[in-house]
Amino acid sequence: MRFTSLDVFRGTAIASMILVNNPGSWSHVYPPLLHADWHGFTPTDLVFPAFLYIMGVAMAFSLARYTQDQQPRPTTALYQRLVRRAVILFALGLMLNGFPSYDLSTIRIMGVLQRFSITYLLASLVILNWRYWQQWFLAGAILIGYWLAMSVIPVPGFGAGDLTPEGNFAAYVDRLVLGTNHLYKQAQFDPEGLFSTLPAVVTVLVGYFTGRWLRPQPLQSRTSIGLVLFALGCLAAGWIWDLVFPINKQLWTSSYVLFSAGWSMLLLAICYELIEVRKIRSWGFPFKVMGLNAIFLFVASGLVVRILYRTQVGTGENAPSTYTWIYQTFFEPWAGSLNGSLLFAIANVLVWWLILYIMYRFNWLIKV
Repeated sequence: MRFTSLDVFRGTAIASMILVNNPGSWSHVYPPLLHADWHGFTPTDLVFPAFLYIMGVAMAFSLARYTQDQQPRPTTALYQRLVRRAVILFALGLMLNGFPSYDLSTIRIMGVLQRFSITYLLASLVILNWRYWQQWFLAGAILIGYWLAMSVIPVPGFGAGDLTPEGNFAAYVDRLVLGTNHLYKQAQFDPEGLFSTLPAVVTVLVGYFTGRWLRPQPLQSRTSIGLVLFALGCLAAGWIWDLVFPINKQLWTSSYVLFSAGWSMLLLAICYELIEVRKIRSWGFPFKVMGLNAIFLFVASGLVVRILYRTQVGTGENAPSTYTWIYQTFFEPWAGSLNGSLLFAIANVLVWWLILYIMYRFNWLIKV
């Protein structure tokens, strides 16, 4: 079984990711399209976990034949396929991080695709080898363990419970394991670090729990209501946990896992109700087109943006990058700095949608 609502939700997530990652100017962005400076939550902070969440929901369908009683056990070929996909995703992330110079002494090791890779592989192994109740127990243990580690383990020079970018325990572990030269901008903290990827695995598992519950449910509004109730429970739990362990996307705190999962469930409930129950599908077609080639879109758009930033229009030290020149020439003069920056981002999404629509028409599905 394949729900169209899953493709639509995935497409919504990747379209939103392209939108918020590509303003005309980072100096002119509407606040909801920016991440929270540190603690807190904006609509942009939902984009990344929504993608991980829907990946977990999809795994409930793709791995279903191996996760029920008297079903075939996972084969060596399946494990090889999972590892292969994870390795390719990680390698694509390294390709984007290093482009175009690939200086191995300073290349950033972690990143968005690397987090996709690790969470996908670890969640898959848990789903295939742990009983369902054990998966729930592990998810809870990771969230509580991460909270305790971040709260009580002292970091040299900072002490315990310091949640600043430099002083938090996750950053300390990343500096020890990866080295400062391989963190984001060679700084003291990486927002997609190695240690903070552990609670991100739970984001995928929560998606899997949702999909496993959703799979046998009838195509009725009561199923959508069930999703909404689960969502409200996650939102409430995340909001309460925020009182002692703040919601923070960059640290991927336990409260953030639950809070973002709650919002993801609400969005999925809307897609499910409209598309699967009420059969109102035309609105979702543009997002479905993007969702079917989501990884290709992320990688290709990332490469194009890097090329546009590294090429110049004109000569001299003050010559703008091609990216900036397009924004300043075609958007800023008539729409203004702020609206022009937003329209540039929207145009970026529309151009890529056209490319993906052509791929859709020719049935070109690029899967990892």
